[in-house]
Amino acid sequence: MTSTAQPVKIRKPLGDRILSVVCYIIAIVFAICCLIPFIMALSASFTSEVGLARNGFALYPTEFSAQAYKLLFRTSQIFQSYGVSLFVTIFGTFLSLVTSVLLAYPLSTGQLKYGSQINFFVYFTMLFSGGLVPSYMLISRYLHMKDSIWVLIIPILINPWNMFLLRNFFTSIPASMAESARIDGANDFTIMWKIILPCATPALATIGLFYALAYWNNWFQALMYIDKSALKPLQAIIMEMLRNTEFLKQMAGQIGISSLDLPTTTSKMATAMVTIGPIVLVYPFVQKYFTSGIMVGSVKG
Repeated sequence: MTSTAQPVKIRKPLGDRILSVVCYIIAIVFAICCLIPFIMALSASFTSEVGLARNGFALYPTEFSAQAYKLLFRTSQIFQSYGVSLFVTIFGTFLSLVTSVLLAYPLSTGQLKYGSQINFFVYFTMLFSGGLVPSYMLISRYLHMKDSIWVLIIPILINPWNMFLLRNFFTSIPASMAESARIDGANDFTIMWKIILPCATPALATIGLFYALAYWNNWFQALMYIDKSALKPLQAIIMEMLRNTEFLKQMAGQIGISSLDLPTTTSKMATAMVTIGPIVLVYPFVQKYFTSGIMVGSVKG
């Protein structure tokens, strides 16, 4: 007869178990504290303006009303702007990752000619910029990118901080892996594509999330360079809608309308729900890479 060995269960000391319970409790309380404002904002977006003024914010709608969302989606412009924001976020994030990788990997090898000067040049742009007026003249007059969807992508294509995070991550990968591949006849592009990038998945996911958030929340480029309503992203359209709502609220008393009849606060809550929707859906898929990617990139300088 053969007997199968049973795994030995090691009982944790009492102090470790107490510490684990305390850590779980703190994490749960912190998660609840982060979740409650979101639930209250979602509830307020489905509450009438009068009910919100009367009862305040609550965890559930006291007087259900979808007036704020009707106001938000009253025209097809919001859907068109959603499409613009999705295109800019997806395509811009892809281009930013490609260009950042193509800049970060050669700088991480230490073999690039004038690499230190290029590093300094990129770092210099983090400290100083050309200024608003020269940038506007360059983009609109000389590059002729005004009223073009590319003006929402090209001027902010590479973020120096994200590039340095990628470079530091690439530097942390053992150089022996690249050297052994080079001995076998692999060129630099093959080494980057088949060895470095698969090892850098956490960093790519983290930097990709940074770029996606920047593109999705970007409204300044549209404010400066976009006049055509068909090319305005979601954030710019929502800002215009909120400004118009505030203006109507200020004019309500002069035209004999109660300000409570205008869904000003509830429309702001509905706007927040609409704008954070895609990010909330995407973040769980990259969350497992986030911590490891940002920590490795921040340790080495």
